[in-house]
Amino acid sequence: MTARGLAGDKADQGSKGTDGAGEHLSELVNLVVAYAKQETITPLRSLTRFVAWGVAGALLLAVGGVLAALTIVRLLQGELGNHLGGNLSWVPYGVGLVVAAAGAALAATRISKGVR
Repeated sequence: MTARGLAGDKADQGSKGTDGAGEHLSELVNLVVAYAKQETITPLRSLTRFVAWGVAGALLLAVGGVLAALTIVRLLQGELGNHLGGNLSWVPYGVGLVVAAAGAALAATRISKGVR
């Protein structure tokens, strides 16, 4: 509230009459609004920043995973292209899929459900 204290409030009410109640009401409203802003808007701003960095990191990891899988597929196609022709042309894609699934499984095992 204010720095006047309770004794000062009673003395002021006697000299002002009914204006003290309106002043206290407006002060209470201002105090509640300031508290609501402090407890909601400020944490939401920091939470938004935290989530934005998390989403950006997740997108970069996803793009890196896709590029790594494509690198493995192209490497196998380039090095073993002569041997994996015809009915075995699917093998580089299968190996790329298995490596991508292993990376996803590794990431899934690192997600914890409890507090560390």
